[in-house]
Amino acid sequence: MKAKLTFNLPDDQHEWDNAVNANAMYLALWDLSQELRSMWKYQQYKTEEEYAIVETIRDKFHEILNQHNINLNQ
Repeated sequence: MKAKLTFNLPDDQHEWDNAVNANAMYLALWDLSQELRSMWKYQQYKTEEEYAIVETIRDKFHEILNQHNINLNQ
């Protein structure tokens, strides 16, 4: 199967930029997800408060991804 995206440039420049950079955006989200996981799993902090902050940020990050139907595990 093939798919073709068509953009009316320069009017659709922003949409075109997003389409062209989608893989880089995915990789950035993946890297952030893995960094948060590592910080949470391996406890790279000193206090329970720091742990709670990391856990809260990690949970919110994944909540936002889910709200936008983004699944990094595909």
